[in-house]
Amino acid sequence: MDSGERDVSEVVLKGSTVTATEAASRSAVLKRLRVTDKIFHGLTRTAALLVLALMSGVILSLVYGAAPALGTFGFGFLFDESWNPVTERFGALAPIYGTLITSAIAMLIAVPVGLLIAFFLTELCPPVLRRPIGIAIELLAGIPSIIYGIWGLFVFAPFMQQYVQPFFIDTFANVPLLSTLFAGPPYGIGMFTAGLILAIMVLPFVTSISRDVFDAVPPVLKEAAYGVGCTTWEVFRYVVLPFTRVGVIGGFMLGLGRALGETMAVTFVIGNAHHVSASLFAPGTTISASIANEFTEAVGDLYTSSLIALGLILFFITFVVLAIARYMLMRLQMRAG
Repeated sequence: MDSGERDVSEVVLKGSTVTATEAASRSAVLKRLRVTDKIFHGLTRTAALLVLALMSGVILSLVYGAAPALGTFGFGFLFDESWNPVTERFGALAPIYGTLITSAIAMLIAVPVGLLIAFFLTELCPPVLRRPIGIAIELLAGIPSIIYGIWGLFVFAPFMQQYVQPFFIDTFANVPLLSTLFAGPPYGIGMFTAGLILAIMVLPFVTSISRDVFDAVPPVLKEAAYGVGCTTWEVFRYVVLPFTRVGVIGGFMLGLGRALGETMAVTFVIGNAHHVSASLFAPGTTISASIANEFTEAVGDLYTSSLIALGLILFFITFVVLAIARYMLMRLQMRAG
């Protein structure tokens, strides 16, 4: 073999050696990536199963704790207004009624106001004020609920008692149905006051989510609407809201979940009376407020079980609300294709 052939063979051998090294390195990298992917897949699956296990544990604990009360009172527990620890007769009608009424008042006020604030911040607000107003609204979400409760009891409730409630009572005194909803006397505290406090607490959540989804609307859609002569209201009604309806419903359900489960702020201003009244100014109670007020004083298994049964009912109400929300979002997505 001459020198030229020897040089060619050495080059070929060196090339094959380099190729084998690269192949081994790539194989090691791929093996490491497969192992990492399997570990990540296992961690994510474990996290998902852990959430299901925790939720199942909560449900089982509530069912087990509520069994004595449900076994004693049956389905009548849901429709009985009485709540007498002395005679050990308990009913959940008043807390359920107060929870639904205060949450409904909160959402009827917070959703329209939150949507209008979000649209103002995204379309009409001067740029120099947009960031300060947005930060101020987001700061409302960080205020502890007990602060809202103290403010509501010592500041807002006296204001309601002196000015707002007498105005409604006198204005609607001779109007059918409204005279019943706004009947006196003006206590200051009550379901209406609790609903207003909840509306203030829910407003930042609805506004923040609505503002984010409004920002995602393509500018070309709004510009086209303005170009054909639409007013600002028409752009909001026929362009922005239809494009962002999924996000708006999500914000609504998030706020409703917060309103249903709020405890301390409502406890301060609702009056904590186990009584069902048609008047929104009358004192009442909610499920969470009843549990917070009486759990430490519950004497006897039946009393404790009745409070746990209230927690089970609240869990069921929240689950139904979230299920309805998911169903609505699914229908909207299917309709949009």
